[in-house]
Amino acid sequence: MHWYEKLNQYFPIEEMKSKEHMEALLKERKDIYHKDEGPYHVLMYAELPNFIFIDYLFVSKESRGQGIGHKLMEKMKKKEKPIILEVEPVDYEDSDTEKRLKFYKREGFEHASSIGYARRSLATNEVNKMEILYWSPGHGNEEEIYEAVVKTYNLIHTYKDEKFYGASYEPVHDVVTFNENNHEDILNDL
Repeated sequence: MHWYEKLNQYFPIEEMKSKEHMEALLKERKDIYHKDEGPYHVLMYAELPNFIFIDYLFVSKESRGQGIGHKLMEKMKKKEKPIILEVEPVDYEDSDTEKRLKFYKREGFEHASSIGYARRSLATNEVNKMEILYWSPGHGNEEEIYEAVVKTYNLIHTYKDEKFYGASYEPVHDVVTFNENNHEDILNDL
């Protein structure tokens, strides 16, 4: 099965980029956007000078629990840069959301509780709220993580959006917010 089909079957439509968008990133932004693919996994990520953004991580159901996700995270951590990613809030009707959060918690990721992220999907026109998780080789600073999320949104998520979707995503400051007084940590309840 093609890497895009693997991702498309696993991730909700509102989170997926189009195949054309991702192929353009791999070709036109190959200096920063990468694919790590094996028979049982697909990892799509952007690596910039001061952080890594994990766009998609897929490990096939048959191979979960075999340490593939852990090995991929270790490979990223060896780069000694903060790692950021977006995850869905826990949906107790979808056990995968809780498993995903538990996995990242075991991997040492923290919840950037001061960062809000809500983007209108161009596929469904619904607002899609996500949580930002990060891992940092030093003590993470949420203001720096916020700046990395803003940069990722502008460089990756909205890259040629009108061309690929016939419409533009909202401006970054309507999607990504910073409120240092928010201390609700989604990882505490796991």
